[in-house]
Amino acid sequence: MNYDAAFKNIDATLWKDAGCDSELDYIEQTSWILFLKYLDDLEKENKAAAELSNKTYTPILSNEFSWEIWAAPKKGDGSMDYNAAKTGDDLKDFVNTELFPYLESFKSVANEANTLPYKIGQIFNEINNRIQSGYVLRDVINKVDELEFLSNEDKHELSSLYEDKIKNMGNAGRTGGQYYTPRPLIQAITQVVNPVIGEKVYDGAVGSAGFLCEAYSHILNSKEISATEFQQLQTSTLYGKEKKSLAYVIGTMNMILHGIESPNITQTNTLAENILDIQDSDRVDVVLANPPFGGSERAEVQQNFPIATGETAYMFLQHFIKILKVGGRCGIVIKNTFLSNTDNASVSLRKQLLEECNLYAILDLPKKTFTAGVETVVLFFNKGTATKKIWHYQLNVGRSLGKNNPLNQKDMAEFVELAKTYELNNNSWLIDVADINKDTYDLTVSNPNTVEEVYNITPQEIITEIEQLDAKASEALKAIRGLL
Repeated sequence: MNYDAAFKNIDATLWKDAGCDSELDYIEQTSWILFLKYLDDLEKENKAAAELSNKTYTPILSNEFSWEIWAAPKKGDGSMDYNAAKTGDDLKDFVNTELFPYLESFKSVANEANTLPYKIGQIFNEINNRIQSGYVLRDVINKVDELEFLSNEDKHELSSLYEDKIKNMGNAGRTGGQYYTPRPLIQAITQVVNPVIGEKVYDGAVGSAGFLCEAYSHILNSKEISATEFQQLQTSTLYGKEKKSLAYVIGTMNMILHGIESPNITQTNTLAENILDIQDSDRVDVVLANPPFGGSERAEVQQNFPIATGETAYMFLQHFIKILKVGGRCGIVIKNTFLSNTDNASVSLRKQLLEECNLYAILDLPKKTFTAGVETVVLFFNKGTATKKIWHYQLNVGRSLGKNNPLNQKDMAEFVELAKTYELNNNSWLIDVADINKDTYDLTVSNPNTVEEVYNITPQEIITEIEQLDAKASEALKAIRGLL
């Protein structure tokens, strides 16, 4: 099936509805419908597996709320039974007054938060049906019904297209940019930090879950893992927290499409947790994150952090340092002004980072790596030993980046390779912490390998050059007069 065409048709259909007017709305509405179709295919898979084992399978959803009853009833030959399928106001009313309240109730009746029933309840507590026309809703459901989640190939293609939608949402204005980090950058950061099976990987600002999806793929493809290890990867390896409801839904759906059946994402404000309350049992081995920049939190939230600051990224950095185990590793995107800001919070946080962690690498990203234009760096550090030397790499892609000319994997290849041994070349150099000003802990250093051309020219040579230019100007004027 042509999944790309299917997604475009879904967007074109949603465009006709008065309740959907941007990429953010399209992906939000597509997500909940996709989720229910995925759940139907999963139920079929689990039922078939149970029958093979001579076991009885109990569906998660009651019969009247199953996809094949309310959304896509079929005739005996497998074609859509349009006479039995609700549409128009009947469909819209059923979705808004019966289906959504039923699905929301799962949150209160589920036994554990890390189960699929709880995720169902969480998702439908955080999202609403914004499609105003029951006829548009019927068209979208029919198109989604054609999609299949049964094979790994299907899931892989759907996940790639879904990420394209997330990318488009990031370019759509409003608040869309907060959900999208360029995939080549996520892949490079994950490769350098290198999470492995048996470790707990965490993103406290999960957004669309790009880092957790990439960590899953990285671990899955790093070696041949056993059935026990695969179960561990599925259920007790990847963890995230997200404040915004739309991002929570998108992140959950993105992880599901990547093959993670019951994502361990919690819908909560990470920064509302006092970092002094973090226990050993909460600690993680790996942090991968791109926390929001320049946001603001209420005064009582700021009090949860020893270093007082109104910058959300600085609060997240404190949280990540605290939640890491000793020896734990982190790759975090942050504004490049963190390296040089002179306010008390910036200086104190740089001091803490250098004294409590080994900040072993800084990746300096080019302008417009992010479509919003914020200039950024990536900090790589291990917790538990003080920093002595920092390998600084300046990414030089040789072109101007932008919406139509984004970062790609080839751009990141040299950095990933050199980061294995901290090799030095024209784009990289070492910073000795002993040489850093201990009053400011300023970490900005210009590339020492960049040599500006110096022209040694004498006064007489300058005069001669001026005379030559004057002579050329006089000849040009004579030629013009001759033409008049």
